[in-house]
Amino acid sequence: MQTRAQGDVRDISLAEAGVRRIEWAEREMPVLRLIRERFAKERPLQGVRVSGCLHVTTETANLAITLKEGGAEVALCASNPLSTQDDVAAALVATYGIPTFAIKGEENETYYRHIHAALAHQPQATLDDGADLVATVHKDRRDLIPGLLGGTEETTTGVIRLRSMAAAGELKYPIIAVNEADTKHLFDNRYGTGQSTLDGITRATNLLWAGRQVVVCGYGWCGRGVASRARGMGSHVIVTEVDPIRALEAVMDGFQVMPAGEAARVGEVFITVTGGIHAIDRDHMEAMRDGAILANSGHFNVEINIPALEKMAVSRRTIRPFVEEFRLRDGRRIYLLGEGRLINLAAAEGHPSSVMDMSFADQALSVEYLVQAHETLKPGVYPVPRHLDQEVGRLKLVAMGVEIDTFTEEQKRYLASWETGT
Repeated sequence: MQTRAQGDVRDISLAEAGVRRIEWAEREMPVLRLIRERFAKERPLQGVRVSGCLHVTTETANLAITLKEGGAEVALCASNPLSTQDDVAAALVATYGIPTFAIKGEENETYYRHIHAALAHQPQATLDDGADLVATVHKDRRDLIPGLLGGTEETTTGVIRLRSMAAAGELKYPIIAVNEADTKHLFDNRYGTGQSTLDGITRATNLLWAGRQVVVCGYGWCGRGVASRARGMGSHVIVTEVDPIRALEAVMDGFQVMPAGEAARVGEVFITVTGGIHAIDRDHMEAMRDGAILANSGHFNVEINIPALEKMAVSRRTIRPFVEEFRLRDGRRIYLLGEGRLINLAAAEGHPSSVMDMSFADQALSVEYLVQAHETLKPGVYPVPRHLDQEVGRLKLVAMGVEIDTFTEEQKRYLASWETGT
């Protein structure tokens, strides 16, 4: 590990490799590129201090560079101990001049030390992926609240936490729920999580998906993506849910739906994407067959009851990178992937750049919006303004060379009227 005044990264000599990977990702992020070009000319974030607690990946690097081009002073820390790409963190510090505090595999103490280092930047805007930054502000750094214009949150888990804070009257500045933008959750959560989750599990295990009994816990947009991609690889997919409407959707989409207790007895691979706690609990693991594989693609490592698994085991060992074997008293083996953390980032590279292009375009435009409109926003959780969401979609279509129709004046009048009927 190498520590520098402007950051804390594993090895600064990795910077050159990180630059190449950041540039490669940028090729697939045309919407963010267009925003960056405008930001460089207009400088809408001039002098605004921004602290981000995000997955430190090539795509995040391009967001940070875009914000800096817009005039912001940016500092970053990791939002998950296993999601950092060390060469990218080094490049951000050494080449792009962005203070970055992130080391892949950092312990919990270091993780929070890095969060506090990012907050030492005295931010006026926060970017969060899971709400740990906002929570730390409200728990430990309330002195920063008067200077905060607002923040953004990119995950389902984080939005749930923030809405809980708001309902309790504890959220003290406005947050834009980027995760709720259509150009985010309909694409990032569904297509990004679907592909990258299977990628992470495949890299960790080298298993064959065809013919496999796969249990997907949760049928939100992330669960939809994982289930559809697993089916596309030839798996037999079972969905577990607590929401009757989502469960009904899964049935109508052609998946088998059953309680987790029943799925536990027949599943071979279990993937949690609920945003909650203990979607896979002790009683489920007690019913699983020998060789069951457990993976999580929700934000926090609480969706699988790991402490219960540890108590059940008589021995544990690492079989291969990101694969830990827990042997139970009756001889059964259960395999936990990536310490129960986000498997798509722990064992792979996360979402493809082209889908993160829209998510981070939403982030960049939301920060600009907060700077412009913060005086009109009270503490609370807000959606991405619809016109910004649509602008991201429009720019993505332009970048893809896709043209669409526009309403004629006659069509506009018809939709705006009530007189015309049968």
